[in-house]
Amino acid sequence: MYERGDSAVRSRPQPCDDIPDLASGLVELARKVHDQAVVLASAMDTAGPAVLPAPVPHLTRLDTPQEIDDAIRGALGSVGQEVLTAQPGGPRPRHVLAGALESVRRQLCSGIAMRTLYQHSARFDEATKEYVRTVTGYGAEVRTLPEFFERVIIVDRSVAFVPGSSDRTRALRVTEPSLIGFLVDVFERAWDRAEDFPFVPTRSADAAPEVIPSLHESIKKLLVAGYSDRAIARRMGISERSLQTHVGRIKEQYGAENRLQLGFLLGRAEGWGLSEG
Repeated sequence: MYERGDSAVRSRPQPCDDIPDLASGLVELARKVHDQAVVLASAMDTAGPAVLPAPVPHLTRLDTPQEIDDAIRGALGSVGQEVLTAQPGGPRPRHVLAGALESVRRQLCSGIAMRTLYQHSARFDEATKEYVRTVTGYGAEVRTLPEFFERVIIVDRSVAFVPGSSDRTRALRVTEPSLIGFLVDVFERAWDRAEDFPFVPTRSADAAPEVIPSLHESIKKLLVAGYSDRAIARRMGISERSLQTHVGRIKEQYGAENRLQLGFLLGRAEGWGLSEG
């Protein structure tokens, strides 16, 4: 989903004294809009289209890939100033990036500002690095974060697209001003925290020291919180096999023989999840 919004628009980040957790903000919004999508889906499945609840102002449900693609195409086709995009889940497929490149080039060359957020794991993908190198040459800005965030596209701060289901097969088109303002604020705060996407060194092994520490920090917190391997891998934008490699290195770092002992040692060393007294 959202294949055509891989770049995002540029505007000056707003200064902020208190930067909240990006994941909690976007996940909370996704939960709210997902709940609305579930209500609509349930009404359609049980009562049929003739007994649907009244339409929600400023919120349009998109149920198929074609509907999603058409809606995003329409919004991006009339963009006048900026596009902001958050793309979780690690590297983007090469064909997706290649398909988006020409339209992105035209928009950037016409003066549209674009900013995109990826996860740190995208730094290890050659196709993504080539794409980022190209679009930044046209004027786009790209940064990365270690943690999970929800997918979002914001066009001209007047319309946004967010997942409408947990598997991201549906989407919601949002035009409600307060929700748009919330999404923009979360994006700006996340942008302030994020790091520039590096182009050199080009080898993944050389780039690893720049991002592995923050990846491990996030993984440790998720382990202590009790998330499954599958959930952690999804949040970090990596495969479960890669996650197991990272966990193995963390176990070595703390001298843990198994995952249970690692959780205890992490909680004791970092003070996570341990009550005082």
